[in-house]
Amino acid sequence: VQLQAFGGGLVQAGGFLRLSCAASGSILSTNVVAWYRQAPGKQRELVAKITSEGSINYADSVKGRFTISRDNAKNTVYLQMNSLKPEDTAVYYCKPVAMDYWGKGTQVTVSS
Repeated sequence: VQLQAFGGGLVQAGGFLRLSCAASGSILSTNVVAWYRQAPGKQRELVAKITSEGSINYADSVKGRFTISRDNAKNTVYLQMNSLKPEDTAVYYCKPVAMDYWGKGTQVTVSS
């Protein structure tokens, strides 16, 4: 399985980034997929989750700022992150919820 998050970078507070999640096969288009993040010294946490039918859940800390979406035809899941805050700094990962394999994350750094 190949699974990787893309699109991270360094941005100022108040800025935005769009993360993409790509994988081999159709694992992203046929499963519940989530974005997670892990900040230095903290546990990994769920950021957003989307079902194959498009039902969505967000962590309270990102509601109103982040938007998860999916393009099943492209087998890709996205995370649009607006109004970024320094506390959003973390390595972001994506994966099907039922999968144990984490793949490669992408670093997001928000400067104050």
